[in-house]
Amino acid sequence: MPKKLRKMLGDVNAPSCVALRNLIDTQSKDTIRRWCLGYAADKLLPIFEKHCPGDERPRNAVNAAHDYLDGKVKFPVVKNIILNECHQAARELDTNPTAQAAARAVGQGSAVVHTLTHSLGLFFYAAAAVSYDRVGLDASDEVYAEIAEEVCFDYTDALRAVAVEDEPNPAKLKWNC
Repeated sequence: MPKKLRKMLGDVNAPSCVALRNLIDTQSKDTIRRWCLGYAADKLLPIFEKHCPGDERPRNAVNAAHDYLDGKVKFPVVKNIILNECHQAARELDTNPTAQAAARAVGQGSAVVHTLTHSLGLFFYAAAAVSYDRVGLDASDEVYAEIAEEVCFDYTDALRAVAVEDEPNPAKLKWNC
């Protein structure tokens, strides 16, 4: 019987994840949003597009989220694209867990324009997408956990690169985790 894959990887209580949440808490809404969109575009879209060439739905979600932040479209437009394109793509990919996780990660990254706590969802789905893309679908739980930690550190480093020191208007997030 094939191994049952997890849709998300990572541990919300791991010190690296706690440190990530603590760093997120120091940043403004705009910084968090743009960091998530950048990470999704740079790290997750290439994985999705490698596995699903020609499927533009996750890319459309990132572009629509940028358009929303730039005041070009209203939120209902973005929400429709995230739910009915990006997340729909993920729902259609049960036979491709790598692309499915990448689409979900991009969807979470795009949804940060509405709910900042999706920034953590982006990490958990990204950990799965990167892991399955890098080592396949039959690795040990330990290998997946190691890669999830690497992704958490990479994601945190990406935030540090754009973080505003002593941000005067940090977002107030309720993590519920």
